[in-house]
Amino acid sequence: MKVDPNAREADVAVTLQCGFYARIIGEVNLRGDPAADAVLLGRVHDAVLAGERCPVGPRTLISDSWRRSLAAHVDPDHDEPPVVYDHDTLEAIRSTHPLGEVLSLLRAILVSIADEAEHMMIVTDADGHILWREGKADVCLRADRVLLTEGTKWSESAIGTNAMGTALALGRPVQIHSAEHLVRTYHAWTCAAAPVADPDSGSVVGAIDVTGPQHTRHPATLALVTAAAQLAQGQLWARMTARDELLLRHNIAHLRGPGALLSASGRVIATESCGRLPPRVDITAPDRLVILPDGREATVEPLAAGFLLRMAGRQCTRTPTLSLAFLGATHPVAVLDGRTLPLSLRHAEILALLSLHRQGMSAEALAIALYGEAGNPVTARAEMHRLRAQLGDRVIRTRPYRLGGDVDADFLAVPRLLQAGRLAEALAAWRGPLLPRSDALGVREERDDLIVALRDAVLHRRDAAALWSFAQTETGADDIDVLETLATLLPPTDTRRSVVLARIRRGLA
Repeated sequence: MKVDPNAREADVAVTLQCGFYARIIGEVNLRGDPAADAVLLGRVHDAVLAGERCPVGPRTLISDSWRRSLAAHVDPDHDEPPVVYDHDTLEAIRSTHPLGEVLSLLRAILVSIADEAEHMMIVTDADGHILWREGKADVCLRADRVLLTEGTKWSESAIGTNAMGTALALGRPVQIHSAEHLVRTYHAWTCAAAPVADPDSGSVVGAIDVTGPQHTRHPATLALVTAAAQLAQGQLWARMTARDELLLRHNIAHLRGPGALLSASGRVIATESCGRLPPRVDITAPDRLVILPDGREATVEPLAAGFLLRMAGRQCTRTPTLSLAFLGATHPVAVLDGRTLPLSLRHAEILALLSLHRQGMSAEALAIALYGEAGNPVTARAEMHRLRAQLGDRVIRTRPYRLGGDVDADFLAVPRLLQAGRLAEALAAWRGPLLPRSDALGVREERDDLIVALRDAVLHRRDAAALWSFAQTETGADDIDVLETLATLLPPTDTRRSVVLARIRRGLA
């Protein structure tokens, strides 16, 4: 064994957990020959764990990791990694893990190289679970035999010193060769790994690892895997920035008065007249009440993909935005501030009626519009109470019942476009009758009025393109007047004319 010339002359006592003890001088000095180094490391491993005197010991990085692993009761002679996730669970975790977003990048950098060098690329989560493993088939087959495979856990506490687990434990890149692994089963392997941090929270989300048989160790492997991890972090940063821009674009109008726009993790994205803020705000505080470092109080209000910080005692109101796409909708939904909310047909009918009567409706008027003359105001009030619980009192106002905030509805857009003479845009916005399953009196009347207005505009314009577009809708497909007008406008050489004539014959049969 070669003694490091820089080692202290005095013996250094190294005490490991669980009774292992050795007296060593300095650290092992690897020679660059994978096979020879494996033999040397094997002797060091045996001597240290047997409590024998040895001239050199493992690297400080390794001895510290052995201590942690032994303290976690890892058995160097018998342990194997636990299988934690089955296939279905693994697929579910992969689908939401942030490193899944950069997997194609990692493949491009590492998998082709891994194939050439008899390595595997491995990607873990923050707890050391292997989520992805790709590489040369025969190497993967060998890895399967020792449970170096997807769904197993490779933290230090689970399977001792290894590049993935130790990189996660230390938060920095490491390379582990042969008998530097605590568990003897893995002395035939060499690996290098680097952690990847979430640019939003700063916490480690996983590790990138390159593993192969011990004879494939190369001095550049650690640099390669470190560069891959840095590129992955760069991609995560770019994606985070894009999400921030999208959140800002959708919600900047709500940032009125002293306050700030926060990411889903509480990171400050934009501020408005609220002075200095910390980079991150605690969004988990009870009752959403936040005490800032300078003593000021604020509240946080949830958005679709983040939060709005409002300074306590200062006006900072956010106007809710309600989007309703009810034309042709058999299963209606509402989009409130970017959040999609499924609606019952009755609640969709109420929202449609309140959108058409922005000045508000009494319980009596709403009951008639919903149920006809037999409508009961008590029933209408009960439905409004349930709808208000779903959408909040900023959206559903009372006395009279009305909508607060901004409303964007397709059934309101179509008549506006028709009034402005923009027939092509109105036809593009038309996806079918208003709430076609509804039998509510007020909805039926508005549905019929919309169809008549659109049909009259198309017939009056006598434009072949508009008539053909209307004839492709469910509403106009069998309208004889529309089809006959279109037939007179289309030249005999237009193939659409034969389609129109066939529909006319079927309609008149």
